[in-house]
Amino acid sequence: MGRVRLREAATPAAESVEGGRSMKAREMMTKPVVTVRRETSVAEAAKAMVDHRAGCVLVVDSHGRLRGIVTQTDFGGDQHGVPFSMEILLQMFSRSMPPKELETVRATARATMVEQIMVTDVTTATEETPLEEIARLMLRYDIDHIPIVQDGVPVGIVGRHDYLRLIC
Repeated sequence: MGRVRLREAATPAAESVEGGRSMKAREMMTKPVVTVRRETSVAEAAKAMVDHRAGCVLVVDSHGRLRGIVTQTDFGGDQHGVPFSMEILLQMFSRSMPPKELETVRATARATMVEQIMVTDVTTATEETPLEEIARLMLRYDIDHIPIVQDGVPVGIVGRHDYLRLIC
């Protein structure tokens, strides 16, 4: 297992470009977060994502500390040797699939553990991080979700889709 690296956002002064107060992560983050453990199967993680309509699950240790993240893109076969990337799943379901083939995919998902596909280099922020900084991090690192942590424990998450709330 590789080393876990959490990259925390800097928290600059809370002034917006216009000179007003910046919104903080705590004002827009989604909570509670959906979490799993390293030993959770990929099938269970996928079910948790579907059940909670979440684009990711956070991987935590026995003390609740963040150890990684699994997003929809982490199901990609090219990166992790998992034979069911999102593209392959869509291709499979775009045609008639024999039940045996579907069961093979399900069996592989049940036998593969989250620790085999999770990303351990996770960019995080705190509840006090301005939303402008979180947006810059998403753009800089081309990521869709930033866990919000307090003492290493996830307390929320900000996703790109959360910024839609600002225009509703």
